[in-house]
Amino acid sequence: MRATSLLAAALAVAGDALAGKIKYLGVAIPGIDFGCDIDGSCPTDTSSVPLLSYKGGDGAGQMKHFAEDDGLNVFRISATWQFVLNNTVDGKLDELNWGSYNKVVNACLETGAYCMIDMHNFARYNGGIIGQGGVSDDIFVDLWVQIAKYYEDNDKIIFGLMNEPHDLDIEIWAQTCQKVVTAIRKAGATSQMILLPGTNFASVETYVSTGSAEALGKITNPDGSTDLLYFDVHKYLDINNSGSHAECTTDNVDAFNDFADWLRQNKRQAIISETGASMEPSCMTAFCAQNKAISENSDVYIGFVGWGAGSFDTSYILTLTPLGKPGNYTDNKLMNECILDQFTLDEKYRPTPTSISTAAEETATATATSDGDAPSTTKPIFREETASPTPNAVTKPSPDTSDSSDDDKDSAASMSAQGLTGTVLFTVAALGYMLVAF
Repeated sequence: MRATSLLAAALAVAGDALAGKIKYLGVAIPGIDFGCDIDGSCPTDTSSVPLLSYKGGDGAGQMKHFAEDDGLNVFRISATWQFVLNNTVDGKLDELNWGSYNKVVNACLETGAYCMIDMHNFARYNGGIIGQGGVSDDIFVDLWVQIAKYYEDNDKIIFGLMNEPHDLDIEIWAQTCQKVVTAIRKAGATSQMILLPGTNFASVETYVSTGSAEALGKITNPDGSTDLLYFDVHKYLDINNSGSHAECTTDNVDAFNDFADWLRQNKRQAIISETGASMEPSCMTAFCAQNKAISENSDVYIGFVGWGAGSFDTSYILTLTPLGKPGNYTDNKLMNECILDQFTLDEKYRPTPTSISTAAEETATATATSDGDAPSTTKPIFREETASPTPNAVTKPSPDTSDSSDDDKDSAASMSAQGLTGTVLFTVAALGYMLVAF
């Protein structure tokens, strides 16, 4: 065998060693969406900005922990239409509210991870379906054009057009999404991923049967390509797919496998941007099995985001909020066994902390709960569930200090370098073996 052939074979072996590893793995950072209902009404006085300086959860510290200690590289940051425009449906990004949201995004960017904008309105605004009797497409497009222009130069931003559309005409909804995609690209945001959500709460189980896959699959960029356009799918495991019950009664393995087959046949890919479970025994079995199935289809499921941390406390039914105190976090059982143990993140996508000019600064002196867990906050409304979130209207944040350090950044960079070195050594070893064998 010629040396060039040996080298090619060695590189192929190294490539196979990375096969099956997921590109994007992370956690949702909710809080601003607290109080949202499925009719698209999202009161701003129940929002809880997931930053300690706003007396919310330690979103900055959580993302830092997840990125540096676990290697996670994507965080889904919830927003609402009402919040970012301060209850003016066709207004401009509100200086105070958008500023606080962007501070969470900047805390994400500082970790080196991808940051997913999650507009959490269920394809509605205060009861009316977008483009179907409610707010017009043009107004929805204008919202996204403003966001796109704000982040047009940052390819670490992911645009999640809408959280969990439901009970709508999917063909009309696809036309609405096409208008938004075209406008985002023409606004200058050409390097960002865009997530396309189907109806029935974006359920993976019904993505094909509802016509979502076919309708959304027709959406293209202005140049006619589908580059960086991914299906956005969700799925829970409780009795009504709401994520509001402790017991898991649904086996999702077949649903994810079936949609993976459709994606493969149609040469498309998807990101699971929301799924979660409790730590009840039924869920530890079913959620781990679901995620193992997803990981085995990582050629078409390129991303996975677990729900949720942010302003949730550690007693929340689906909590992934890490245990401990700011600066000294550890992962809970659900995170360890059903996410970290089920997925292997491709090392070349591991985040490297970076400095940004508008980096979020968070205080690390907030008081933790008496049992040593993260600061406590109430849970939001989910579909059939009702709750009364503690009001936490946005005000100017308290004086804060940076919770990142050069030592922390050097450590994360070193871990990334070690991953790269390991891949090189593996390739060299494979080449050496082949030279001896042949």
